[in-house]
Amino acid sequence: MLYIIGLGLNVDGISTYGLEVVKKCKKIYLENYTVDFPYSMQELIDKLGKKFELADREFVESFEIIDEAEKKDVALLVYGSPFFATTHIALIQEAKASELRYKVIYNASVFDALGETGLQLYKFGKISSMPMWKKNYEPDSFMEIVKENESINAHSLILIDPGMTIEDTIIQLEKAAKNKEVKLGKLIVCQALGTRHRKILYRDFSELKKFSNVKSPYCIIIPGKLHFLEKEMLENYEEKN
Repeated sequence: MLYIIGLGLNVDGISTYGLEVVKKCKKIYLENYTVDFPYSMQELIDKLGKKFELADREFVESFEIIDEAEKKDVALLVYGSPFFATTHIALIQEAKASELRYKVIYNASVFDALGETGLQLYKFGKISSMPMWKKNYEPDSFMEIVKENESINAHSLILIDPGMTIEDTIIQLEKAAKNKEVKLGKLIVCQALGTRHRKILYRDFSELKKFSNVKSPYCIIIPGKLHFLEKEMLENYEEKN
């Protein structure tokens, strides 16, 4: 049987039920390519009481884990919520096609934690991801999604690829906005939400360009039209920190 288990946002976030399932599984994998973890692997091992193998994108997308789960109980641990990444949905589709029994154990995602900013979650539009640019590869389609959201006054959440520094992100964001003719005003940076390292910054883009003290994992929000209650809450994060 295959179990896909959400870990939540901090090292203690796994549910009691999820922990019980992990302890009975014969093989445990940790998906490690969609996020920069806000804790060490040893901390997670100590919490689980069991060791695990790291599962990169190539392994997960190969569906080898499906073959293993046909012979024994296998767990795939996923940071946050299991279905925030489409790869994990594909795993379930493959499990169904193979008539493999599976169970999903849900948990909190970064989207749940965004409520701490004061923004109303139902006012968010489509979520986009910013990939790390390389030489001759500078995809900026994420900014097209921002434009779509702006057209309906919706907030835009931009997820940041693992390994990107805040300096990388700001450079790419500025160039993509210029290419797509999007004006960047005040933005929100959310660092390690749900953990003791959590930080929320609400700054003008020109000020954010000077920032270097943002740690992974983090995400960017480009606010849409703000309700007065949202404005009041965001003012709490304008202070220097």
